[in-house]
Amino acid sequence: MKAKFETIDKNLVKIEVEVAPEKFEEGLAYSFKKNAKNFNVKGFRPGKAPRKMVEQVYGEGVLYDDALNYVLPGEYYDAVKELGLEPVDEPKYDILKIGKDELVFTAEVYVKPEVVLGDYKGLEIKNVSADVTDEDIEAELKKVAESNARMVNVEDRTAVLGDTLDIDFKGLLDGEAFEGGTAEGHSLTLGSGQFIPGFEDQLVGAGVGDEINVNVTFPDDYHAEELKGKPVVFEVKVNGIKTRELPEINDDFASDVSEFETLDEYKADLKAKMAEKKATESKQAMENEVIEKATANATIEVPKCMVERKIDTMIERYKNMVAQQVGIPFEQYVSMCGLTIEGMRNDLREGAEKNVRESLVLEAIAKAEDIKATDEQIDAKLAELAEQYKMSLDELKERVTDTDRDYFGDEIAVELTIAFLLDSAVKA
Repeated sequence: MKAKFETIDKNLVKIEVEVAPEKFEEGLAYSFKKNAKNFNVKGFRPGKAPRKMVEQVYGEGVLYDDALNYVLPGEYYDAVKELGLEPVDEPKYDILKIGKDELVFTAEVYVKPEVVLGDYKGLEIKNVSADVTDEDIEAELKKVAESNARMVNVEDRTAVLGDTLDIDFKGLLDGEAFEGGTAEGHSLTLGSGQFIPGFEDQLVGAGVGDEINVNVTFPDDYHAEELKGKPVVFEVKVNGIKTRELPEINDDFASDVSEFETLDEYKADLKAKMAEKKATESKQAMENEVIEKATANATIEVPKCMVERKIDTMIERYKNMVAQQVGIPFEQYVSMCGLTIEGMRNDLREGAEKNVRESLVLEAIAKAEDIKATDEQIDAKLAELAEQYKMSLDELKERVTDTDRDYFGDEIAVELTIAFLLDSAVKA
């Protein structure tokens, strides 16, 4: 095999490959063996005619399609490797010469773009505190209390914002009831914004048994054409009022919502868990900022195909999630959400390009700083996976290919590069 390439556009190259005659012959032999039973040559039973006779009757070209399918991918891969190229898309083949003793083809393919790094060491980022304050703990306790609140009937006062009312209502347009404007026993939390603007406010101060006329005007962009911008009256009866009653935060509360007997023990546990969570969030926030700044300082033109392939990966991840959690066809799920596949792709495009751009910059920094994963680090990663999948390390290693090891090595290198950027950053 002989190979060469030329750049024909930004990140687009054309590779020319001259295939060794014996390799093409191997492909022709494969094609003949695969298709022998389909050839009918006078004087021979089906599948028994010699190849030379088949070529005389049908022409040598009858074997070309399967021969090319056999030869091209391997020769292309070897050429890419020999030329030191990193394709990021599927190649487009073109046959320049083909005959019994020769095969020359070209492959156009996009390759990884050049990344011109800017400043990436000593970048100034915001120092995100991971400290857990007493106020943080009190806020968390309040959240837990709110999630354990119970609804109780209100009988000694009128309704206030935050109360949940049980109401009957009838909507009237020019004195006539309109479609969809009537309900009985409807639950409405005042201040939730569930109804059109002004409706809930007029129920503040109402008592159980009160009958109130609520005057409102439908918004100009309301979905029902006959109600857009129209003033209406709702005849409302208040059947009941309930409010959320929070539990008192004490030792009893702690024993009810946790495995601890006292509030102090529960607070200590909360603080430890919150400290771990804040440390993770703090590190993640600073990592994101330093990556964004290093990427912003770099010059790079990302091929569209890389973005589209990233979107493909993201869509596939959504498909798997829907299959596991919802159990309906993905296209049906998308339609139920009022979306389209193309609309989803458009929504994902900006994030996908950002992800690709940052990945390329991190890879370039790793190369510039000679950051690589060691065999020991890869083995440690495999040990984690073995434990996760409840396998022995030796059993997992038997299944791991060199390509798999390279993949894990690349992942670790990215992690090391991010750590390098964060360690060198100036945290203000």
